[in-house]
Amino acid sequence: MAVASITLDFSDEQLQKLQAIAQETGISLEDLLRARIEDWLSHPTSDFAQAANYVLKKNAELYRRLA
Repeated sequence: MAVASITLDFSDEQLQKLQAIAQETGISLEDLLRARIEDWLSHPTSDFAQAANYVLKKNAELYRRLA
């Protein structure tokens, strides 16, 4: 399996928050990000689908009136 690298830019505040989470969980920042990305990739649409369904249900009457 080939391995690729990417570079991400974070604000100082974001980086500090990520480092604090990594420290609290006792893993490196790289492992924390890798684990979160792997989790997201294995469930890519669940959060989006939930959010979309919520918005559609919440605004159903508005959408009906606009149609």
